[in-house]
Amino acid sequence: MAIGPYNRYATAGRALDQAQFDEGLRQHMLRVYNYMTVGLVITGLVAFLGASTPAVVGAVYGTPLQWVVMLAPLAFIFILSWNFHKMSAATLQTLFYVFSGLMGLSLMYIFLVYTGASVARVFFITAGMFAATSLYGYTTKKDLSSMGGFMVMGLIGIVIAGLVNIFLASSALQFAISVIGVIVFTGLTAWDTQRIKEQYAEGWGAEANGKLAVMGALSLYLNFINLFTMLLQLLGQRDE
Repeated sequence: MAIGPYNRYATAGRALDQAQFDEGLRQHMLRVYNYMTVGLVITGLVAFLGASTPAVVGAVYGTPLQWVVMLAPLAFIFILSWNFHKMSAATLQTLFYVFSGLMGLSLMYIFLVYTGASVARVFFITAGMFAATSLYGYTTKKDLSSMGGFMVMGLIGIVIAGLVNIFLASSALQFAISVIGVIVFTGLTAWDTQRIKEQYAEGWGAEANGKLAVMGALSLYLNFINLFTMLLQLLGQRDE
């Protein structure tokens, strides 16, 4: 969506000059990134502390509870995506943080399988790639919607291939999934960043923008987590 020299909040019905709009957009994007960062911190802490606690590891892995831990984040995504318009911004924010904690439980295996040094190294690589790609999505004048559609198709392909590989257990297929996954989630990061920016430009009002900030943070959070896990499979050093 092209943003002209002046913009209008549809709900308020009054023009805002470009400086005011730019400041509002900056605050909105800062809120999105802050939510995402807090979510990542919660996920990292829960994953690390859980992996460091034998009782938690024993309770999750090798018991039916592992399926609950694995599927609960997916259930939360559906709940947030389908019902966010019925919830307040504060409720959405709380649910997002709960979701981040559940994701931490499902990612405990990272600290059990890979060395701490390689996890840290891949995390910083992911952070650098994410920051550069998100900055591109924020600053580019190019419409990324067509690329976004292509990346969504790639995401569907990754999911299907991943399900097939559960039965095949092919290391070659897993390598291909990881490589394609890095490309897909890098592209989705740029597209989602531009989409979040454009949603704000449509001017839905303060409460709606608060909800959009949480949902935008969820999108970027998922891109970051998936990019991190794909890179970890490619670059991570296993703990022998």
